[in-house]
Amino acid sequence: MVSDHRPRKIIHVDMDMFYAAVEMRDRPELRGKPLVVGGRPDSRSVATTANYEARRFGIHSGMSCAQARRLCPQCLFIPPDFKKYRQVSEQIHGIFHEFTDLVESVSLDEAYLDVTRNKKNEPSATRLAREIKGRILAATGLTASAGVAANLFVAKIASDARKPDGLCVVRPEQVMAFIRPLPVIRIPSIGRVTDARLQQLGIRTVADLEKKPLEYLEREFGKFGLYLYDIARGIDERPVTAWRERQSYGAEETFPRDIPEKGPLLEFLRECAQRVFDELAGEGKRGRTVTLKIKYADFQTVTRRRTFDVFLASPEEIFRTARELLERTEAGKRPVRLAGISLSNFTPARQKTEGGVAPLFAKVMSNE
Repeated sequence: MVSDHRPRKIIHVDMDMFYAAVEMRDRPELRGKPLVVGGRPDSRSVATTANYEARRFGIHSGMSCAQARRLCPQCLFIPPDFKKYRQVSEQIHGIFHEFTDLVESVSLDEAYLDVTRNKKNEPSATRLAREIKGRILAATGLTASAGVAANLFVAKIASDARKPDGLCVVRPEQVMAFIRPLPVIRIPSIGRVTDARLQQLGIRTVADLEKKPLEYLEREFGKFGLYLYDIARGIDERPVTAWRERQSYGAEETFPRDIPEKGPLLEFLRECAQRVFDELAGEGKRGRTVTLKIKYADFQTVTRRRTFDVFLASPEEIFRTARELLERTEAGKRPVRLAGISLSNFTPARQKTEGGVAPLFAKVMSNE
């Protein structure tokens, strides 16, 4: 059998300001005005999404709504409706599957598609991306940006290059010219700590990184050095992993700025609890295990988990558990760059009965 060495054709689709765009579609009076989807500005909640009018004032996702109000006093704040966003996302993902079943969903508003072989028998990934964007607009009234390339890394960077409503195609022979000017912080898996270390070594762009030999990068970064060596040459062999039955449902976010206090984290976790509950309920599932994930500013990641005998029946129960688990972390003492909640354990617990009566209240089974 002859192996196929043709470059892959990957499309990364990223919806433009998704939550805000859905709200502006459904409420035309919001259009053209600075808008934040999040909590009340007099609370310690965080912005989930800001539209482009709000971003001109420096507002971004993960920012406290109070700070967003200070930056733009006339900004409008509306609460998120994750059930509605999930329904629109399902509609969009249904469109993806008209073209290929090799769809890797990253979030409600973002996915990778491998269209090397596709249902349309269309050899041009560019034409497919243009058609997908058109189908999304016609079906939902929303715009998407798309990046087309031979691997996930370059396609992801390309989709962000011409937002909003953009289409950026990076052919294999164009990859190096496209990625060399990028700051290294744009590389997946490089955060502030690694970026600071690279800066100490005089490495600020992908072009700087490309000049370093493999031995040097492995000496400085260990096994991670091989990843840096490959990515600086546009090499990313990760496959697009199609959807499969998930063992957990989660929501997490890396904040644009580290969060030093518990208050904004709690508001964010409350929103996460609602999102996860809505997503599970949409598939007719409920979970028994809540996992809290916290990544500190120095990239140390910790998880805290609690399992109950009975299914959690409301987003408030999920949030209450996450709040208790947060107390077993150093959040509030150490800045946090990422937080999230996931639910798992969708099967009923085996309960022993005493006198034929099962326990009425949830019992903690594990408390890691």
